[in-house]
Amino acid sequence: MAQQGSRKKKPAARKKAATSSGRSESRLERADRNLSELLQELRVALPGVQVLFAFLLTVPFSSGFKDLTQFQEKLYFGVLLGAALSAALLIAPTAGHRILFRRQQKEYLVVVYNRFAIAGLGVLALCMCGVILLISDVLFDPLACIVSTGAAAIVFFGLWYVGPLMRRGSLPEID
Repeated sequence: MAQQGSRKKKPAARKKAATSSGRSESRLERADRNLSELLQELRVALPGVQVLFAFLLTVPFSSGFKDLTQFQEKLYFGVLLGAALSAALLIAPTAGHRILFRRQQKEYLVVVYNRFAIAGLGVLALCMCGVILLISDVLFDPLACIVSTGAAAIVFFGLWYVGPLMRRGSLPEID
């Protein structure tokens, strides 16, 4: 005679429905895909912030560092801190994913760490513009500093934010 409580329950079937994006996937499958895409995209950005940070760490040990003006020293330190912040924001999704592994938090990870990635890229763009300003201020006249830094800012923010945000504004919201 079998006990009623020992009977195994069948796992609930995952509901698959075509989303407004046209994909036939469950909510969990979409979260899996979105998190995977986010982590893959961060693999592109991370080497850039790592190289920038490494470059900044070597600058004080170069012979010309002692010749920087107060403005250049403060700019350098601000860019160094910004590069560290950018690295923290861009690496946070990986750390969060590891810590929340197997806790059914992928939707949370996607929402929160998408914001971190966008902020991290913004800080990275500011830091890259800051490095251009620092180097051009050491090498050239003020006009060259303004032109080169302004051009870099236009390129970074135009390609990374303005263009995508303009396109996004013209599209319907998809869940």
